[in-house]
Amino acid sequence: MTENLSILGSTGSIGKQSLDVCRKCGYGVKALTAFSSVDEIEKQAREFKPEKVALVDEKAAADLKIKLADTDIKVLGGMDGVCECAEIQSADTVLNSVVGMAGLKPTLTAIYAGKKIALANKETLVAGGQLVMSEAKKHGVEILPVDSEHSAIFQSLVGEGDNEISKLLLTCSGGPFRKFTHEQLRHVTAADALRHPTWDMGAKITIDSASLMNKGFEVIEARWLFGVPAEKIEVLIHPQSIVHSGVEFVDGGVKAQLGVPDMKLPIQYAFSYPDRLPLQGDRLDLFRQPLEFFRPDVEKFQCLQLAYESIRKGGNMPCIVNAANEVVNLAFREGRCSFLGMGEVIEKTMQRATFDAKPDYEVYLQTDAEARRLATELLTE
Repeated sequence: MTENLSILGSTGSIGKQSLDVCRKCGYGVKALTAFSSVDEIEKQAREFKPEKVALVDEKAAADLKIKLADTDIKVLGGMDGVCECAEIQSADTVLNSVVGMAGLKPTLTAIYAGKKIALANKETLVAGGQLVMSEAKKHGVEILPVDSEHSAIFQSLVGEGDNEISKLLLTCSGGPFRKFTHEQLRHVTAADALRHPTWDMGAKITIDSASLMNKGFEVIEARWLFGVPAEKIEVLIHPQSIVHSGVEFVDGGVKAQLGVPDMKLPIQYAFSYPDRLPLQGDRLDLFRQPLEFFRPDVEKFQCLQLAYESIRKGGNMPCIVNAANEVVNLAFREGRCSFLGMGEVIEKTMQRATFDAKPDYEVYLQTDAEARRLATELLTE
């Protein structure tokens, strides 16, 4: 069970909710990191009194150092500072909610330091899952998922030992375009896509949810977290977002975790596992609405199919998909790419980028840079 935490990405949505859990459960906070939010992290630092704080932006870190000069808190800058917070001796658990590929290095740093990891950074497993899970196993490090769907699967597996899995059932709301025709999807805008029917998330992940790429990434994550091949991971459209995901076993039995759409439960469970602690908030009322499930249309939502293809190919292919998606996601938000065009650019990037079946950390970095360059060029063709 967690006692003291290092929270990477403390000023984002997951980071803030994690600090709320710390307030209510009495966890110690030994380190905080963010990208450049000086005022926000100063408030957090004064409240939680960590030993260290780090900002990736060096200028912002210098400003923060001046603001916290009246405290004993050590202020660090750059990615090296974030990694120093990831391996801080006094923390037993590292929550990684850093955004993007930048989260991969701190995850590996925490693994090498023997920390339990509460993982909310997708790219750690989407881009680098092959390396990360190998290193975690080698160093005896436990990785607990914070993402609601993977937490639901993890909770469904507790107590099952070596019982054989038939398939993982990964649910998603279907986003705002679930009922749109292929022709209608040609004309949707970023403003349309940002109106998610269930969850309140950042712009990038909301677009990924609309294209179902977010669910594709979760398929990749699930493959590494639970050691299940892609063909045993089934995506279900579940508009109510009540069944957060589940597991079907070889005897046909299905276990699933249900609850209201609230990230505090999976965050707290990752900290308190194997215990369950009281949590205030709304409770699930199954009398209020029916539960519906539909198959995703991978012809309309090509990104989901591309994610499956990447994990079947293996190696650095998921890293290629992740990098290309970041480029087209931003381009769509800025009106430089159509909704359907995102999948087309990602597919072409997969075809052109250099494939490596056994990537190491440096290869992942090179792959990320190459795929971003290719996707950017393809947007102008």
